[in-house]
Amino acid sequence: MHSDRASTGLKIAAGLGLAFMHLPILLIFVYAFTTEDKSYQWPPPGLTLKWFAVTWNRPDVWEALTLSAKVASISTVIALVLGTLCAAAVSRTKFFGRETISLLVILPIALPGIVTGISLRSAFNLADIPFSFWTIVLGHATFCIVVVYNNAVARFRRTSGSLVEASMDLGANSFQTFRYVILPNIATALLAGGMLAFALSFDEVIVTTFTAGQQQTLPIWMLEELVRPRQRPVTNVVAMVVVIVTFLPILGAYYLTRGTDTVAGQGK
Repeated sequence: MHSDRASTGLKIAAGLGLAFMHLPILLIFVYAFTTEDKSYQWPPPGLTLKWFAVTWNRPDVWEALTLSAKVASISTVIALVLGTLCAAAVSRTKFFGRETISLLVILPIALPGIVTGISLRSAFNLADIPFSFWTIVLGHATFCIVVVYNNAVARFRRTSGSLVEASMDLGANSFQTFRYVILPNIATALLAGGMLAFALSFDEVIVTTFTAGQQQTLPIWMLEELVRPRQRPVTNVVAMVVVIVTFLPILGAYYLTRGTDTVAGQGK
């Protein structure tokens, strides 16, 4: 009986925790349909779909969305290349200072975003690099690499090195070994890491603020709209789109990595 009461209490606590985290998000969804365009009233005075059409026809929304998508895509590609190479070096070779290198790779995501943003802005100023699309990409790549690295290094460490040795012994060159042995074992980890990196880059605010100059990614556009709103429900429609765009890669990453704790050659 005591165990049943404890189980019920844990379920209630978990439900309250989930409600605390997700009810504000649901409010954003509701306010995207409100007929009131100047203030937030509860309950909403009415519901309408007109704000979706208004948002669709706002060129500033499309410009910000396009910029965010481009930055996230290129940052993810850079992160996949550099993060995978770092993971391979750390997990497959032994050298002096290996753990220090590993710590330095993951440091950008452990530091507060404002510290990363200020340091990047200072570095760009010292190098006399003008703020542009590429400064945003470089800023985002610093923390996207960490996400890919963490996924890849975990998978590399669970993949037996004897598979690589066997491939080389059978006459495969380095490219063939990577394509037919290594890549199939780490592919889902890389895809999951890439999805998480894209989601992280797409909704990044703090680092972008210090590296964007006059450009506006979608999160920066939303902040500007909240400060000087023209049509409040449009901001909620865009927020709903951001939630969906970032939720889908995270969900995909979860399903890709679920049940992959056993890989070829593990434990051998």
